[in-house]
Amino acid sequence: MYKPRHINRLLKNIDGIKRYTISTDDDEVDTAEFEQRLACLKTQKAVTKAAFVIFHRGESLRYLVLCHWGNDNELFTSVSVQEEAGWVEDSSRYSFCLYDMQVMWAERNFYIQTIDVEQPDLAAYQALYCD
Repeated sequence: MYKPRHINRLLKNIDGIKRYTISTDDDEVDTAEFEQRLACLKTQKAVTKAAFVIFHRGESLRYLVLCHWGNDNELFTSVSVQEEAGWVEDSSRYSFCLYDMQVMWAERNFYIQTIDVEQPDLAAYQALYCD
């Protein structure tokens, strides 16, 4: 059953990737393990500077949703899930969920306002966050 989740923005933007957390409760999300997985993904994927990541602590699993813009207006998405044996990226078993889509919608609008314009402004895009 749908219950609103807590979305927080992390202003730690050391690599051009905007960071968000989503959790089922008011407790702060420990981002250390997510950051380790993100570091691995960045070496595997051609992540652009117009990018964001969601560290999602769900009811039973942790999800890392890495999204970046490319090909003018496409959102490339990678979903990793932390299972007992470690992080797994398997699109036949896991995807982003409706809670993540709230951030994605806001990021879509930020992209349209700042990047998909006559004079793209990456700094302006990176300064905007979903509330």
